[in-house]
Amino acid sequence: MRGWELYESGWQQKEIAEALGVAESTVSEWVQKGKTGGIAALRNQPGRGRKPKLSENQRKELPELLQRGAEAYGFHGEVWTNPRIAQVIHREFGISYHPAHVSRIMDKLGWTPQKPIRRAKQRNEEDVQAWWNERLPELEKKPVSKGKPLFS
Repeated sequence: MRGWELYESGWQQKEIAEALGVAESTVSEWVQKGKTGGIAALRNQPGRGRKPKLSENQRKELPELLQRGAEAYGFHGEVWTNPRIAQVIHREFGISYHPAHVSRIMDKLGWTPQKPIRRAKQRNEEDVQAWWNERLPELEKKPVSKGKPLFS
């Protein structure tokens, strides 16, 4: 709209492009639309990009499906990851999504990605904490230099 206003006030297309930080070809398109359809043509921009694979209803249904829990879909543990959600979408709706794209869908739905924490079942938390507190500092100590280089 601002580009059209500047054009109507006498600015050259090149000046408009520089002032608004767009390509001259973009300004040319705006001017052409403005000349043929007026301000209404400039306001009504068709949506860009590919149409979503999931319908609006399917996107609304997805959180309800995920509320059933990951184990209801045969996964071990109740953690939802992008690859798991992609599998559920494929099973329920027959639509394939790359796990990286699933994160965008879930972000729009207000869900955050999760990654399972991989730990041994026999892990002893007290032993682990003792290692971190006692053994690790010993390993991280640097040798004390006596003024001699450490190389030969």
